[in-house]
Amino acid sequence: MASPFAWRVMLTLEVKGVPYESKLLEFSKEDHKSSGYLRLNPRGKVPTLKDGEFVLYESLAIMAYLDRKYPDPPIFGKTPQETGQIWRSISETESYLGLAGNKLITAIFFGKGLEKPDELQAAAATMREELSRLDTALAHSDWLVGSQVSAADIALFPLIQLILRAASKDAAKSLNLGLLPLGQSYPNIAAWVRRVEAIPGYEKTYPPHWK
Repeated sequence: MASPFAWRVMLTLEVKGVPYESKLLEFSKEDHKSSGYLRLNPRGKVPTLKDGEFVLYESLAIMAYLDRKYPDPPIFGKTPQETGQIWRSISETESYLGLAGNKLITAIFFGKGLEKPDELQAAAATMREELSRLDTALAHSDWLVGSQVSAADIALFPLIQLILRAASKDAAKSLNLGLLPLGQSYPNIAAWVRRVEAIPGYEKTYPPHWK
Protein backbone atom coordinates (compact mmCIF):
# COMPACT_ATOMS: atom_id res chain seq x y z
CA MET A 1 0.00 0.00 0.00
CA ALA A 2 1.42 3.38 -0.98
CA SER A 3 1.90 6.12 1.59
CA PRO A 4 -0.53 8.96 0.87
CA PHE A 5 1.61 11.17 3.09
CA ALA A 6 4.80 10.69 1.07
CA TRP A 7 2.74 11.20 -2.09
CA ARG A 8 1.66 14.62 -0.80
CA VAL A 9 5.25 15.77 -0.49
CA MET A 10 6.25 14.52 -3.92
CA LEU A 11 3.25 16.26 -5.50
CA THR A 12 4.24 19.47 -3.72
CA LEU A 13 7.77 19.23 -5.12
CA GLU A 14 6.46 18.65 -8.64
CA VAL A 15 3.96 21.52 -8.44
CA LYS A 16 6.79 23.81 -7.38
CA GLY A 17 9.29 22.40 -9.88
CA VAL A 18 11.86 21.68 -7.18
CA PRO A 19 14.42 18.97 -8.06
CA TYR A 20 14.61 16.17 -5.52
CA GLU A 21 15.79 12.64 -4.97
CA SER A 22 13.19 10.14 -3.82
CA LYS A 23 14.22 7.04 -1.87
CA LEU A 24 11.82 4.12 -1.75
CA LEU A 25 11.59 2.35 1.61
CA GLU A 26 10.40 -1.25 1.57
CA PHE A 27 8.18 -1.78 4.59
CA SER A 28 8.34 -5.56 4.11
CA LYS A 29 12.07 -5.29 4.77
CA GLU A 30 11.44 -2.82 7.64
CA ASP A 31 13.60 -0.17 6.00
CA HIS A 32 11.63 2.40 8.02
CA LYS A 33 12.86 0.78 11.24
CA SER A 34 16.55 0.78 10.35
CA SER A 35 18.89 2.62 12.71
CA GLY A 36 19.88 5.05 9.97
CA TYR A 37 16.31 6.01 9.19
CA LEU A 38 15.29 6.24 12.85
CA ARG A 39 18.05 8.78 13.38
CA LEU A 40 16.23 10.98 10.87
CA ASN A 41 12.70 10.16 11.99
CA PRO A 42 12.39 8.50 15.40
CA ARG A 43 8.75 7.65 14.66
CA GLY A 44 9.83 5.35 11.84
CA LYS A 45 7.25 6.65 9.40
CA VAL A 46 7.26 8.36 6.02
CA PRO A 47 7.82 10.93 4.68
CA THR A 48 11.03 12.46 5.95
CA LEU A 49 12.65 15.41 4.18
CA LYS A 50 16.42 15.98 4.33
CA ASP A 51 17.37 19.36 2.93
CA GLY A 52 21.08 19.77 3.49
CA GLU A 53 21.53 19.42 7.24
CA PHE A 54 17.88 20.20 7.94
CA VAL A 55 15.56 17.24 8.60
CA LEU A 56 11.79 17.40 8.89
CA TYR A 57 9.03 14.83 9.08
CA GLU A 58 5.19 14.91 8.97
CA SER A 59 3.73 15.63 5.54
CA LEU A 60 1.84 18.85 6.26
CA ALA A 61 4.84 20.32 8.06
CA ILE A 62 7.04 19.48 5.07
CA MET A 63 4.54 21.04 2.66
CA ALA A 64 4.48 24.24 4.74
CA TYR A 65 8.29 24.31 4.86
CA LEU A 66 8.57 23.87 1.09
CA ASP A 67 6.01 26.57 0.50
CA ARG A 68 7.96 29.04 2.60
CA LYS A 69 11.29 28.12 1.01
CA TYR A 70 9.95 27.98 -2.56
CA PRO A 71 7.03 30.42 -2.53
CA ASP A 72 6.20 30.30 -6.26
CA PRO A 73 3.64 29.03 -6.93
CA PRO A 74 2.09 29.43 -3.49
CA ILE A 75 0.12 26.42 -2.29
CA PHE A 76 -1.11 27.82 1.04
CA GLY A 77 -2.93 30.81 -0.43
CA LYS A 78 -2.26 34.26 -1.79
CA THR A 79 -4.50 36.04 0.71
CA PRO A 80 -5.40 35.53 4.38
CA GLN A 81 -8.83 34.37 3.25
CA GLU A 82 -7.40 31.72 0.93
CA THR A 83 -4.98 30.54 3.61
CA GLY A 84 -7.83 30.10 6.06
CA GLN A 85 -9.95 28.23 3.51
CA ILE A 86 -7.07 25.95 2.55
CA TRP A 87 -6.38 25.01 6.16
CA ARG A 88 -10.08 24.50 6.78
CA SER A 89 -10.20 22.10 3.82
CA ILE A 90 -7.11 20.22 5.03
CA SER A 91 -8.59 19.98 8.52
CA GLU A 92 -11.79 18.52 7.11
CA THR A 93 -9.79 16.00 5.09
CA GLU A 94 -7.86 14.91 8.18
CA SER A 95 -10.76 14.89 10.64
CA TYR A 96 -13.63 13.45 8.59
CA LEU A 97 -12.79 11.79 5.29
CA GLY A 98 -9.38 10.69 6.53
CA LEU A 99 -10.66 8.98 9.67
CA ALA A 100 -13.53 7.23 7.89
CA GLY A 101 -11.45 6.30 4.86
CA ASN A 102 -8.59 4.93 6.93
CA LYS A 103 -10.94 2.65 8.86
CA LEU A 104 -12.21 1.18 5.59
CA ILE A 105 -8.76 1.01 3.98
CA THR A 106 -7.36 -0.84 7.00
CA ALA A 107 -10.23 -3.33 6.90
CA ILE A 108 -9.95 -3.96 3.16
CA PHE A 109 -6.17 -4.22 2.89
CA PHE A 110 -5.35 -5.81 6.25
CA GLY A 111 -8.62 -7.42 7.40
CA LYS A 112 -8.66 -5.39 10.61
CA GLY A 113 -12.17 -4.51 11.77
CA LEU A 114 -14.08 -6.78 9.38
CA GLU A 115 -15.68 -8.39 12.43
CA LYS A 116 -17.38 -5.05 13.18
CA PRO A 117 -19.61 -4.51 10.12
CA ASP A 118 -21.73 -1.84 11.81
CA GLU A 119 -18.68 0.34 12.43
CA LEU A 120 -17.52 -0.13 8.85
CA GLN A 121 -20.94 0.79 7.48
CA ALA A 122 -20.96 3.92 9.66
CA ALA A 123 -17.51 4.83 8.31
CA ALA A 124 -18.73 4.19 4.75
CA ALA A 125 -21.71 6.48 5.32
CA THR A 126 -19.43 9.25 6.61
CA MET A 127 -17.11 8.77 3.66
CA ARG A 128 -19.97 9.05 1.15
CA GLU A 129 -21.26 12.17 2.89
CA GLU A 130 -17.84 13.81 2.72
CA LEU A 131 -17.37 12.82 -0.92
CA SER A 132 -20.79 14.30 -1.75
CA ARG A 133 -19.71 17.58 -0.14
CA LEU A 134 -16.53 17.60 -2.19
CA ASP A 135 -18.37 16.73 -5.39
CA THR A 136 -20.77 19.63 -4.84
CA ALA A 137 -17.91 22.05 -4.17
CA LEU A 138 -16.04 20.92 -7.28
CA ALA A 139 -19.11 21.48 -9.43
CA HIS A 140 -18.37 25.21 -9.23
CA SER A 141 -14.56 25.28 -9.27
CA ASP A 142 -11.66 23.41 -10.82
CA TRP A 143 -9.83 23.36 -7.49
CA LEU A 144 -10.90 23.13 -3.85
CA VAL A 145 -9.76 26.66 -2.99
CA GLY A 146 -8.92 29.46 -5.39
CA SER A 147 -8.10 29.31 -9.07
CA GLN A 148 -5.07 27.00 -8.96
CA VAL A 149 -3.96 23.80 -7.31
CA SER A 150 -3.30 24.31 -3.61
CA ALA A 151 -2.27 22.38 -0.52
CA ALA A 152 -5.95 21.53 -0.06
CA ASP A 153 -5.92 19.54 -3.30
CA ILE A 154 -2.50 18.03 -2.65
CA ALA A 155 -3.46 16.87 0.85
CA LEU A 156 -6.68 15.27 -0.38
CA PHE A 157 -5.65 13.66 -3.67
CA PRO A 158 -3.57 10.69 -2.40
CA LEU A 159 -6.31 9.76 0.07
CA ILE A 160 -8.89 9.74 -2.71
CA GLN A 161 -6.66 7.52 -4.82
CA LEU A 162 -6.09 5.11 -1.93
CA ILE A 163 -9.82 4.93 -1.18
CA LEU A 164 -10.55 4.18 -4.85
CA ARG A 165 -7.87 1.48 -4.93
CA ALA A 166 -9.34 -0.10 -1.80
CA ALA A 167 -12.85 0.05 -3.28
CA SER A 168 -11.69 -1.97 -6.30
CA LYS A 169 -10.51 -4.92 -4.18
CA ASP A 170 -12.55 -8.10 -3.74
CA ALA A 171 -12.64 -7.55 0.03
CA ALA A 172 -14.61 -4.34 -0.54
CA LYS A 173 -17.50 -6.01 -2.37
CA SER A 174 -19.39 -7.00 0.76
CA LEU A 175 -19.24 -3.43 2.04
CA ASN A 176 -21.22 -2.01 -0.89
CA LEU A 177 -19.30 1.25 -0.78
CA GLY A 178 -21.03 2.73 -3.83
CA LEU A 179 -17.97 4.56 -5.11
CA LEU A 180 -17.25 2.92 -8.44
CA PRO A 181 -17.29 3.88 -11.19
CA LEU A 182 -16.21 7.25 -9.84
CA GLY A 183 -17.39 9.11 -12.94
CA GLN A 184 -20.95 8.03 -12.24
CA SER A 185 -20.97 8.31 -8.46
CA TYR A 186 -19.01 11.57 -8.14
CA PRO A 187 -18.43 13.07 -11.61
CA ASN A 188 -16.93 16.33 -10.38
CA ILE A 189 -14.38 14.53 -8.22
CA ALA A 190 -13.53 12.34 -11.21
CA ALA A 191 -12.88 15.44 -13.33
CA TRP A 192 -10.76 16.92 -10.52
CA VAL A 193 -8.71 13.71 -10.33
CA ARG A 194 -7.95 14.05 -14.05
CA ARG A 195 -6.82 17.66 -13.51
CA VAL A 196 -4.39 16.61 -10.78
CA GLU A 197 -3.10 13.78 -12.98
CA ALA A 198 -2.40 16.36 -15.70
CA ILE A 199 0.04 18.29 -13.46
CA PRO A 200 3.52 18.21 -15.08
CA GLY A 201 5.66 15.61 -13.32
CA TYR A 202 2.67 13.77 -11.86
CA GLU A 203 3.83 10.42 -13.26
CA LYS A 204 7.03 10.66 -11.21
CA THR A 205 4.97 10.73 -8.02
CA TYR A 206 2.79 7.71 -8.83
CA PRO A 207 3.52 4.71 -6.55
CA PRO A 208 5.77 2.40 -8.59
CA HIS A 209 4.20 -0.80 -7.26
CA TRP A 210 0.75 0.36 -8.40
CA LYS A 211 1.80 0.39 -12.05
